[in-house]
Amino acid sequence: MFRNQYDNDASTWSPQGRIFQVEYASEAVKQGTAVVGLKSKTHAVLVAVKRSPNELASYMKKIIRIDDHMGIAVAGLTSDARVLSNYLRTEAMRSKMVYGRPLPVGRAVNAIGDKAQTNTQEYGRRPYGVGLLVIGHDNTGPHLYEFSPSGVVSEYYGYSIGARSQSARTNLERNFGEFENLTLNQLIMQGLRALRDTMQTGKQLDNMNTSIGFVGEDTKLTIVDGEGTQAYLDMLDEGEAMDTE
Repeated sequence: MFRNQYDNDASTWSPQGRIFQVEYASEAVKQGTAVVGLKSKTHAVLVAVKRSPNELASYMKKIIRIDDHMGIAVAGLTSDARVLSNYLRTEAMRSKMVYGRPLPVGRAVNAIGDKAQTNTQEYGRRPYGVGLLVIGHDNTGPHLYEFSPSGVVSEYYGYSIGARSQSARTNLERNFGEFENLTLNQLIMQGLRALRDTMQTGKQLDNMNTSIGFVGEDTKLTIVDGEGTQAYLDMLDEGEAMDTE
């Protein structure tokens, strides 16, 4: 078995300036099913593909509510995502109790970035093997952030993580100039088109494997699963039919 003397823990640098444990954690994110996020000037949207471990199991949750104004979508180790989501919920509750206001989205994401960075610096810890897309709305408008296992956080107009996410990012890069003025439904349709590009050959989006979340100035975080997604999938199919006519 291949052995690398520089990957025993996250506090050891290789001579090339790499931390292999962080790179391995990033690979775990790529093993998760795809998640797509995008925002306009009024709303932020998440769409995700859910996976079922086997035919007898239910589909795993991909979009998690943090507060009325914020939610996350996960790709990677779900157990690590649960730890981070619980931490975010605690911080959101503390903000309401101490300051009497919702937790600003940027501050929330930077908090988990700091928490993750500590794991890359202290001996005996390991990086979180999960990537997050975080959407939210605060007094500065809608936001979309990406969190990576290295502790780096970045804000985007549109982004995708997970398996075959590069296909979705190519779609988003081609169309992101239109995002700002899209309505909520149009934003969801754009996200579903990008998400569909990540599907394996022979597989399609359906109401069992698709999850949708959105938030806006006058819209609390809403998560749509199961039969509720069928209306959006029908709109997607109708739009494609009109484009081919």
